Amino acid sequence: MSVKAFELVPAVERELLMGDKARINIECIECCGKHLYIGTNDCFIHHFLLEEVTSSKGKLSFLAQKLLHKYLGLKKPVAELRAASALERLIVLCDGVLFLVDMLTLETPSGAGGAKIRGVTTFCINENPVTGDPFCVEMGILSSKRRTVQIFMIYEDRVQLVKEVNTPEQPCAVSLDGYFLCLALTTQYMILNYNTGANQDLFPYNSEERKPIVKRIGREEFLLAAPGGLGMFANAEGVSQRAPVNWSESVMGAAVCFPYVVALDESFITVHSMLDQQLKQTLPFRDGHVLQDFEGKVILASTKAVYILVPLPLERQIQDLLASHRVEEALILTEGAQRNIPKEKFQILHKRILQQAGFIQFGQLQFLEAKEHFRKGQLDVRELISLYPLLLPSSSSFTRCHPPLHEFADLNHLAQGDQEKVQRCKKFLISYLGEVRSTEVANGCREDVDTALLKLYAEQDHESLLDLLASENFCVLADCVPWLEKYHKYFALGLLYHYHGQDSAALQLWIRVADGDLEDATRSDLFEYIIDFLCSCSNLDLVWKYTDWALRKNPTTGVQVFTKRIVRKNHPEPSPDDVVTYLTKHREALLLYLEHLVLERQIQKETFHTHLAVLYLERVQALLSETPVDEGKLLKARDRLQAMLRESNLYRVQYVLGKIKNCESLLLEQAILYGKLEEHDKALHVLVHELKDFSSAEAYCIWSSESRDSAYRQKLFHLLLGVYLDTQSRGASAGGGGEMEMAAVDLLNRHGEVFDAVRVLNILPERWSLQLLRPFLGRAVRASMHASRTSQIALGLARSENVQLLHDRLKERKKPIFVSDKKGCFMCHNTFSEPEVVCLPGGVPVHTHCVADRIQNSPSKKHLTNSSNHT
Repeated sequence: MSVKAFELVPAVERELLMGDKARINIECIECCGKHLYIGTNDCFIHHFLLEEVTSSKGKLSFLAQKLLHKYLGLKKPVAELRAASALERLIVLCDGVLFLVDMLTLETPSGAGGAKIRGVTTFCINENPVTGDPFCVEMGILSSKRRTVQIFMIYEDRVQLVKEVNTPEQPCAVSLDGYFLCLALTTQYMILNYNTGANQDLFPYNSEERKPIVKRIGREEFLLAAPGGLGMFANAEGVSQRAPVNWSESVMGAAVCFPYVVALDESFITVHSMLDQQLKQTLPFRDGHVLQDFEGKVILASTKAVYILVPLPLERQIQDLLASHRVEEALILTEGAQRNIPKEKFQILHKRILQQAGFIQFGQLQFLEAKEHFRKGQLDVRELISLYPLLLPSSSSFTRCHPPLHEFADLNHLAQGDQEKVQRCKKFLISYLGEVRSTEVANGCREDVDTALLKLYAEQDHESLLDLLASENFCVLADCVPWLEKYHKYFALGLLYHYHGQDSAALQLWIRVADGDLEDATRSDLFEYIIDFLCSCSNLDLVWKYTDWALRKNPTTGVQVFTKRIVRKNHPEPSPDDVVTYLTKHREALLLYLEHLVLERQIQKETFHTHLAVLYLERVQALLSETPVDEGKLLKARDRLQAMLRESNLYRVQYVLGKIKNCESLLLEQAILYGKLEEHDKALHVLVHELKDFSSAEAYCIWSSESRDSAYRQKLFHLLLGVYLDTQSRGASAGGGGEMEMAAVDLLNRHGEVFDAVRVLNILPERWSLQLLRPFLGRAVRASMHASRTSQIALGLARSENVQLLHDRLKERKKPIFVSDKKGCFMCHNTFSEPEVVCLPGGVPVHTHCVADRIQNSPSKKHLTNSSNHT
């Protein structure tokens, strides 16, 4: 695809060069700075000074001034010219003779500097010289008579041959870079290192069919004219690192002006990109003869005039490509131009081009590519947001980049009424903002990003709206409130109020939704959410204010404001007493709250326990008064009441008993209360005689003696046995009592290990058979034997431990006593002759007879310890 990369500008007109001499033709050209040299077919060298002139409209032209012309006197065309500016010499090839002339006077220097080399067909200058001498020019020369390449060093005062390299065929074109020679031979191209002699064949080429081209384009890289109309690239290793350009079969010259390759054929100038190898521009040019590049300038000549290909500024070329929506070409050209632009300027240019490319692809709905270019180009995300009407907050100070990065006024202009396209663009922005809001891209504009994202979420009914508001965000409240109201996102609006510290406004809004005044189906469990919110609210005034509404709506759930409240350090908490007082008018909620205090938090306070017990009792009494009685509910209510009466030790027993005493339906509860008062005889009387519930009587004995010693439990069971036996004896005298007898037997057989067997046997009726009491007696005997053996084991262990302690004590106190015939007795001071001694307290040895005498003579006797030790 075409792009205008160059303009063809005349440099030296025909009239200025040859006047009215029609037979004069241009053969070669050379440019050094502002100096232009032209060699003609009549053996003249013409010297011109070129001045660049820029018009008011920025158009570039050239003004040529002829300084000198010189006739060489060889009557042959000047074949080649090369400038050696360091030596102020011009290298001339004419009629097979290579010689030097002065660049200013065009005169041949005298002495050795005027030496001539004959038999030369062509030559080249090494633009990457191997010598470090700045006043030396390295040159490769091809001879017409030998298959060699000669390497010369040209100094100001001499010309020196330094190397001669043989070639397998006659070379006809050469280019030199460092030690590497790129040669066009008769039938092929090759790379040759003249320092090491290593060579690499490239590809075949027939020099008789067309003129070969060997052009150095960079360090150790060459451009060659290959068969099939291809321009091939090859490096010093003989490898092509770029794809070839497809130019004309009749190319006669080539030049490089990065990133372009310019080729000249019989009718056209073609421009190919070195970056993507595509043809970018074609300029008609007839009678073309010479094409060369000099220090970044591309100069070409017909036989009569000289022209300069002026490259258009890269930025203009890139903008032209972008204007044609040729994004990839623009990016390739931008990145390829990096080496020709200062680093800081390139970075700025590159970012802007990436941003422009992103907007072009955004307009084409190529969102993945657009996002990548936005990311690489570090786009101010507000440039993208500003395309969407009303998304930026009214407080934003953002203004679009100038010159603009795109051609769109807004999203509606881009979509041209296509609503599907609008929706796709909005979905892309949602995705893009979601990715960049937590990155450096959003630095300095987080309010703009989050506000825009919230508006899009609300409009698109996006599931991430609540996630945005539930986390850290920078949404502008004033802009977001009307937007959320417009799309009936009242729950989300409440979250936004809460994030901005306006909990009262949030609660009022949610309550209106829960009551049906406003429609918002975001949460079906909004009421439960409000309860959870109040549970965690640190503002007690709000808690008290809105709890009444919650209790009126649903007492069971509403009371969770207090029962599920999250306790935090340094946060005020409602007093349980205040809550109980507050809940007095909500009895169901009060019951649940007292259960929370007593059963879950296990607060040990008499008023709470008594209050809960009374509420349980009133609930049972209310169920008993119903007609018909709901037995299921009654059973559950009595179970809760009984559990409370049994397990709590804090309620006022007499107070509760006073409320229950005259209720014949609650005898079991009365028995529990008598038990709490330690009036076990009354409790058992109720259970045995009034309820005739023997299993409850046994259970009563068990739970009443929990956490008490075995003697207390034994006492209760003996008391129950006594009740059974007394009743049985009275019943026997009246002709009955069999039921109590069996209850007593069952009690003994089930809990035989608890009873004192001797005491039981003493009180049992004599008429009871041993077979009837066999289980009891078996348990009693086993329990007695177990107790006896256990006590014996314990006694033995205690004795063993005592012996061990005594042994350890003696071992600690016992120390050896040393006596000898050199050591005297403490009493008589005579030495010891026998090992038998008496040890006084403190380990002092004395004679036995001295101690005996001392004891007989002393009125008080001391305890002594005998010890036998051998020295």
